[in-house]
Amino acid sequence: MKLYSTNNKDLRVSFKEAVFNSMPQDKGLYMPVEIPQLDPDFIENIDKYSLPEIANKVASALLKDEIPAADLKALIEDAINFEAPAVKLADKTFVLELFHGPSLAFKDFGARFMSRVMAYFLRDGEQLLDVLVATSGDTGGAVALGFLGVPNTRVTILYPEGKVSPIQELQLTTNGQNIRAIEIKGTFDDCQALVKQAFADAELNASFRLTSANSINISRLIPQTFYYFNTYAQLKRQGLEEVIFSVPSGNFGNIGAGLLAYKLGLPVKQFIAATNVNDTVPRFLETGVYETRPSTQTYSNAMDVGAPSNWVRIMDLFKGEIDLLKEVVTSYRFTDEETLAGIKEIDAKFDYVACPHTAIAYLAIEQFRKQNPEDSSAAVFLSTAHACKFPDIFPKDIAIKIEIPEQVTALVGKPKQADQLGVDFEGFKAYLLANA
Repeated sequence: MKLYSTNNKDLRVSFKEAVFNSMPQDKGLYMPVEIPQLDPDFIENIDKYSLPEIANKVASALLKDEIPAADLKALIEDAINFEAPAVKLADKTFVLELFHGPSLAFKDFGARFMSRVMAYFLRDGEQLLDVLVATSGDTGGAVALGFLGVPNTRVTILYPEGKVSPIQELQLTTNGQNIRAIEIKGTFDDCQALVKQAFADAELNASFRLTSANSINISRLIPQTFYYFNTYAQLKRQGLEEVIFSVPSGNFGNIGAGLLAYKLGLPVKQFIAATNVNDTVPRFLETGVYETRPSTQTYSNAMDVGAPSNWVRIMDLFKGEIDLLKEVVTSYRFTDEETLAGIKEIDAKFDYVACPHTAIAYLAIEQFRKQNPEDSSAAVFLSTAHACKFPDIFPKDIAIKIEIPEQVTALVGKPKQADQLGVDFEGFKAYLLANA
């Protein structure tokens, strides 16, 4: 597998190099030189395959000989050891539950795969690998648990002060060992900017072996394609072959993976990018003008992103042609008031408790159906996090229905371990150098 930079199509690096460098020095993002078409027979008979088998087929097609077949199979079986069920709520309406991994969020797919890929490529005696990650909520917890105890690695998680839920903060700050957390007095965009500046800083790169665990890392994107294929397999077993995916979208890695799956040959009729009031992409699709803005805090905090990093990848997949993109992708935005109404509606109609991100994806499906009443496709909205992570958002009559998983109750009472920093890069740089 060879990759180029979205800022330099002539660049060629290996998968291993892209995983460890995370972001090219030209500040683009890595993309595969070739996106192979999966065997049509595999797609036709995908309902006969399990999730690990599907993952192995997709990863093998993309990575080719980067990791030997037996090693890749073992790596995937270790990383993807939990289910992602498409739960039927009504005729042709499904919720894809992606919160059955250890951190209770969809990002377990990417974080666990990435950590095992990095551990596989690391050699004894090599320089310590410093993993930097910015989080608006769920990424940090998934990365922390994915890398906890992995030899020769150290993870530094930056998260915005007061803008993650209490359970998310516990997942970020109670690990110890090779995981450290920094509470930034700013927004997620500030955290993300600090990480990106670190990768571009010559002194830090000379002092550390830096890589990222954010969705800018290509090894995060690849495993997220797995559950799109697996969902299609689940629907196919029920005789459904036309599908629409509604994806809660913040940094746009999740829907970016879905669109990569589409380019690999997954037959998807439509993708819906569902956002909160941080609506950079909906505005772009409406006006043709891409204008980032400072992020606004909402109930759906993992989507509070004003400058989504992965949008450049999505535009690259469609050669920068907005009209081609709009044939496959539409987008809707929703306020906190609408989000809460969506949570109540899902509970009333389906007796199902949905996190705020999930509710936004559901609302987008309903909006799409209103605008396209003739469309009879099966609709799948992605549930990206367990509802227990957002206890303060739900009305009491819904909150009492939430079952608290054991891995959450085990965190309660553990001491918080986090340093505090401002948004200035020099302060962050000094912290890294002083705590080498």
